[in-house]
Amino acid sequence: MATASSDTIRVRRTAVRAWVGWFVLPATALLLVFFFYPLVIIIWRSFSDPQVGLSNYTALLNDDVSVRVLARTLYTALIVALCTLLISYPYAYAMTKAGRRARGVMTVLVLLPFWTSLMARNFAWYLLEQRGGLIEQLLAAVGIPGVVLLGSVTGAAVAMVQVMLPYMVLSLYSSMENIDRRLLDAACSLGAPRLTAFRKVYLPLSLPGVLSGFSLVFIMTLGFYITPTLLGSPQQALVSQLIASRVNGLLDFGGGGALGAVLLVITLLVLFTVGRTVRPAAALPQAVDRG
Repeated sequence: MATASSDTIRVRRTAVRAWVGWFVLPATALLLVFFFYPLVIIIWRSFSDPQVGLSNYTALLNDDVSVRVLARTLYTALIVALCTLLISYPYAYAMTKAGRRARGVMTVLVLLPFWTSLMARNFAWYLLEQRGGLIEQLLAAVGIPGVVLLGSVTGAAVAMVQVMLPYMVLSLYSSMENIDRRLLDAACSLGAPRLTAFRKVYLPLSLPGVLSGFSLVFIMTLGFYITPTLLGSPQQALVSQLIASRVNGLLDFGGGGALGAVLLVITLLVLFTVGRTVRPAAALPQAVDRG
């Protein structure tokens, strides 16, 4: 009887896997046609246009402008991710401590930007950051006159922080809501001050969410195009603007593909590093419970 029952369960699991496979097949086909195939073409052209070899990558490394733009993009993405983390961490922590109704309101406030067009938000920032805009007026009122953010990397970064906040908040909240607060109470009962308990118990347990949110914001910021194009300037361009300029203006598909391939490698390295780091951090709650 036990053997027959296990065989039946095995057959049912096989049937479920088969149905799941058929459901996943359309999404896989779409990814292959609209994502992987263009990606392969772009990478191939980076090695073959105008001639087969590493000439595009060699020219990229020897081009001071491209190297400077790439460094500026990495620096901007890092600053945006850090600022987003500093703003989102207290907010996500407050969401875990709030009541059900207050948490619902805070969640709606987080999701509200998703219901607004990205272009509309960028134009709103355009009005705020332009000369004579609200930001310049507020800074002038506190004794810092003549600050115009429009047309600078700083202005684009401010807007990108606002766009990326929901992604960071949701990543942090999904990690923080699973932390057992009794661990903090236990640390305090053993004589640790509340701040010390938070720093040595709660903060390490929230690291998986911190790393996931930070890597997500960092990677997405690397590919921003609309926001730096509208709020930045060609003199302080990011990689996405440089790629568009090479492809649309110079028809340099090989050089644009090389830049895109470099960004892809950076993205994969970040994902690999975060994946290797998050696994040990995610094991901390089980280690604490066993201890």
